[in-house]
Amino acid sequence: MSKEAKVLVVDDEERIRRLLKMYLERENYEVEDAENGEIALRMAVENNYDLILLDIMMPGMDGIEVCHELRKSKATPIIMLTAKGEEANRVQGFEAGTDDYIVKPFSPREVVLRVKALLRRSSSTKFLQTETSTKDVLVFPHLTIDNDAHRVTVDGSEISLTPKEYELLYYLAQSPDKVFAREQLLKDVWNYEFFGDLRTVDTHIKRLREKLNRISPEAAAMISTVWGVGYKFEAVKE
Repeated sequence: MSKEAKVLVVDDEERIRRLLKMYLERENYEVEDAENGEIALRMAVENNYDLILLDIMMPGMDGIEVCHELRKSKATPIIMLTAKGEEANRVQGFEAGTDDYIVKPFSPREVVLRVKALLRRSSSTKFLQTETSTKDVLVFPHLTIDNDAHRVTVDGSEISLTPKEYELLYYLAQSPDKVFAREQLLKDVWNYEFFGDLRTVDTHIKRLREKLNRISPEAAAMISTVWGVGYKFEAVKE
């Protein structure tokens, strides 16, 4: 039987690593683990994991540093594990490029559900894609989203997005000029009822705009804030 996905579990507590590994392996995931940030970063760079469960608070290199460094070269989906009262660190984590977070103490079953949800949404955004005839393409001035190849180009230059950044952009661009509340974006893009900080959306929007703006301020400006409501994608005309 083939494995569902390859997951890296990173936590300085052996008990938590063992627990998560046991539950994930029950779901037929291939699981490897790391006890600190330095080892985790090396493993994440050298291997192609489908998802990483990453503790924030670790001695030495913490989870936020690992996430920030990894995002320089890879867009592997990341779920951060955080303790209660670490709201500032969670926000930093989102800004570094994490896709989701789970608060300790957690239910292992909840972790499995979150892993399944994120993998389901990101399974088609892996780097290695087979070539297909392009059918599902959204074309705007300065910006093209090829959903068959899961490729985003800005003024002819391809940009690297994390799975959630891509899903968020594609979701907004499918309904130009429609305003979406942040709660709705969390529900539809993250694919489950989200109990947490609505700034999750804000930090992903911020990172998405920054990446677009590096090449085209016009493309970045297409993601518009509707104050007091949420966000919309403005299909500007040339």
